[in-house]
Amino acid sequence: MSTPTRLTRRRFALGATALSVTALGLAACGRPSAAETEDLSAEVGLTESGLPVVTEELSLTFGGAKSALAPDYETMQLVQTWQEDSGIEVVWNNEPDEVWAEKKNLLLASGELPDALFNTGLSDAEVAKYGDNGTLLALEEMIPEHAPTLHGILEQRPDIRSAITASDGHIYTLPSVEELGLVEFPTMLFINTVWLDELGMGVPSTVEEYHEALLAFKESKGSGVLPLSFIGAGAIADLIAAIGGQADNPDHRIVQDGKVIYTANKDGYRDAIATLHTWYTEGLIDQESFAQDYVKFIAKGTSEPQVLGSFYFWEISEVVGPERADEYGIVPIFPGPDGVQRACVANNQEINRGAFAISRTNQYAAATLRWADMLFDPVMSAQANWGPLGVSQEMNADGMLEQIPVTGGETEQERRVKVAPGGPKIITAEDFRTVVLPEPRAAERQAQIKEHYEPHRANEKYPPVMLSVEELNRISTVETDLQTLVDEKVSTWIVKGGIEDEWDGYVAQLDSIGLSEVLEVYQTAYDRFAENA
Repeated sequence: MSTPTRLTRRRFALGATALSVTALGLAACGRPSAAETEDLSAEVGLTESGLPVVTEELSLTFGGAKSALAPDYETMQLVQTWQEDSGIEVVWNNEPDEVWAEKKNLLLASGELPDALFNTGLSDAEVAKYGDNGTLLALEEMIPEHAPTLHGILEQRPDIRSAITASDGHIYTLPSVEELGLVEFPTMLFINTVWLDELGMGVPSTVEEYHEALLAFKESKGSGVLPLSFIGAGAIADLIAAIGGQADNPDHRIVQDGKVIYTANKDGYRDAIATLHTWYTEGLIDQESFAQDYVKFIAKGTSEPQVLGSFYFWEISEVVGPERADEYGIVPIFPGPDGVQRACVANNQEINRGAFAISRTNQYAAATLRWADMLFDPVMSAQANWGPLGVSQEMNADGMLEQIPVTGGETEQERRVKVAPGGPKIITAEDFRTVVLPEPRAAERQAQIKEHYEPHRANEKYPPVMLSVEELNRISTVETDLQTLVDEKVSTWIVKGGIEDEWDGYVAQLDSIGLSEVLEVYQTAYDRFAENA
């Protein structure tokens, strides 16, 4: 396989970097407790540019998250290519997402740090905390010299630089960017069209018709059928909007006309939850929808006999398998009580901040940053995202990377998690025109969004604002308590009912927890972002 320097399409006029044995100052901009760690990269033959990164033996330890379905990273072909190209051996301690989520803070607080975090899983609050106390290395002064590819991108894309810059002016984590225009609409409603045909019913176009279809599924298919299933109440924002006329998203925080709005205390939200309780008592909603994980959900889609009548998810084939994919179709956005179709926009960002971080104890930070920089080459970013050339991608006659069709009943997502490690990468909208074609399912989804969702966009998403440490301190605990209350109440009300009697007390409890302060912080940060933009 060709190295990324030979395949690259992105060119920047950058001079050769001068090598030096430097002290990486961590005690900057209000972090008095941080110490300095001497960088020993020159002692292992840090090169001026290109690959390898070092000429002498160097081993680094990385920790972080990975998919539960992914193999050990050191067995991945692409990871082995990275080692061959860079000259750096990485000892990988990446663990399944759920395990890492529980472990990361204990590890970061222990002082026994890996050299770097790959797929860090760090929230903005955690980045602010561990950046401020010096656990994570500030990278902005090192990037021009030791990450020339990333530096060139940030010079051309100040919005990406702004998104990864903390309120104290430091860059503690490197980004993962994929500008496909998909993440604002993370779930769609799909329905079993074979079952509809058997019942002489068309694809429903209203909530009422959908309800009738679910009842018909339940009646005709009998015990074990799941007319509607999903993973968590956040997946059904579009259904809530259609029933209650209130736009929503998993954060219950939307933007409309420049105003930050909380949705889970609105009357339309209440009305939707009350209706969904009726559906639940009718046996139309999978009882495990509020607690099931991905693995259990997928097992239902591929079970024998077939049980899923409809479901909310990212795509069809990942849930039911490619052999059943043609048996399901997308359901357009339903009109609300006022006749308005509302496609709810989630706050998911295409610029994600926490792909990679270097810890304060790393004695080879310059070499580590150079290692990460090789992943920002557009061809290598595409491989980190979808898998290596010759395995999941190939170069077509036009010089564009495109997906190799999956075989053996495997889905594109199943193959992807087995061969693509993720991590720091940038694939811009321009790259999708000049470097890599969207994988077929992404192209299909782009067309679905353009037809069914974009015309009915109900709200703006909250932008990629990085809150200050002070702002995070004001709202972090309060926001967690708010989300916990809403999640508990919504699942209880849909399953057991009672929302009408408990609603006023619930709204008062949200206020007493501190909802108004959370909205004030988010509005202030939004206004600041809008002014700077």
